[in-house]
Amino acid sequence: MKGILITNDDGIYGPGLAPLVSALKKIGKLYIVVPNQEKSGVSHALTLDRPLRAYQIKDQAINSKNLFIVNGTPADCVRLAVLSLFRGKIDLVVSGINRGANLGEDVVYSATVAAAREAAMLGIPGLAISLLIKNGQYFNTAAKYAYSLAKWMLKNGLPKGVFFNLNVPDLPEKEISGFEITRLGKRIYSNRINPRIDPRGLKYYWLAGRAPSGINEPGTDIAAINKKMVSLTPLRYDSTAYDLLNKLSLMKY
Repeated sequence: MKGILITNDDGIYGPGLAPLVSALKKIGKLYIVVPNQEKSGVSHALTLDRPLRAYQIKDQAINSKNLFIVNGTPADCVRLAVLSLFRGKIDLVVSGINRGANLGEDVVYSATVAAAREAAMLGIPGLAISLLIKNGQYFNTAAKYAYSLAKWMLKNGLPKGVFFNLNVPDLPEKEISGFEITRLGKRIYSNRINPRIDPRGLKYYWLAGRAPSGINEPGTDIAAINKKMVSLTPLRYDSTAYDLLNKLSLMKY
């Protein structure tokens, strides 16, 4: 049976973890390594200034003998699991189910996506899966798509350097209008930083504001989600601007 590593950035109490475990245990032996607290927005950070500690725990909702929490980031969790805790046992890494979408430029900030990217960097197929949270929080819908895609990935693999980013509308499965292969769209973030005053009279700041919107351009992940479709975007960790290599080689310095 193939080995599947599950991680996330919402931590051990993330609402998408148990549905994902329940779905994927049907197709592989699960190894679960997650942060000991929420790590949303830490991108691909690695913990290099202090030791990592991995604790094997029991959780009734997860019900796995291979469940660990780590005092680090999702990228830490993947690296530690693949290279040490379960060395030689991991055939696929699945990160999620994230509570909130990862569309467009979100993939730069997202620790959920970073975990799948770390898998690709280690030569293992990686899948990040996120649920666009509104009211229902239909994590079971997202889990069904994770199951189907993970099953396909275990059979077919991925090209070197490629990983997948899957976004699912927050709807019952019967209300999903389809499945689309997409490119990254353009996110629109708030340009306001909110300063506030704490009880001691000292100023502090909130970087997060209103939920980001996006440009509804056909073919993008944002447009697919707006049509109530599941979006699958293939990504690469190589961010070289290849179209500029020849032009820059002619520059005089």
